[in-house]
Amino acid sequence: MRARKISMLTIAAVALGLSLTACNDDGSTDAAPTSAASSASTSSAQADPSASSTPQSSGGSTASGTATEPTGGSTASGTPKEDGVKCTDQIDYAGDSRSNAEINSIGEETGHCPDPETGTGGSTASGTPKEDGVKCTDQIDYAGDSRSNAEINSIGEETGHCPDPETGTGGSTASGTPKEDGVKCTDQIDYAGDSRSNAEINSIGEETGYCPPVQ
Repeated sequence: MRARKISMLTIAAVALGLSLTACNDDGSTDAAPTSAASSASTSSAQADPSASSTPQSSGGSTASGTATEPTGGSTASGTPKEDGVKCTDQIDYAGDSRSNAEINSIGEETGHCPDPETGTGGSTASGTPKEDGVKCTDQIDYAGDSRSNAEINSIGEETGHCPDPETGTGGSTASGTPKEDGVKCTDQIDYAGDSRSNAEINSIGEETGYCPPVQ
């Protein structure tokens, strides 16, 4: 009987010891991950301090680039005008229907010589570009042209081009001697014996640019 009691006590002690061992094992198993997670979290926080800081806002406005010039308003076009030089002396305006006076006036007012107008649409002044300060009738020989010197020179002043001579292949052509500027036909030619009055002869010369043949 005594031996059985000892055996029972021994078995009970062993069972108690196993039970305590099992409890200790379970406790250490649960505690280890918790401790490891806590340590990892602490280490991560220390290694990356920016994780806990407030992130910088990506929104908002930031000054960048250069200021753009205003696109509104008018800007003078053409070539900058050289001081003391006329636009018609600076640029070749051959084929431009505007007069030299108009072109140069634009240059003086805006400081830019306007671009030549080639006249692709509408009418374009034909003829030879007029030289400044020179009459068309002094620049070109208009012998045989039925128009008067005054008319020809007027065209040159208005358009900036001396008109091409009209040979008069159609219609009537003025005959006689080309009239000299500022000289009356009766002073240029001897009309002795002509039945017409000096006034009539000189009038023909002014209108046609030719002194009529003596009759």
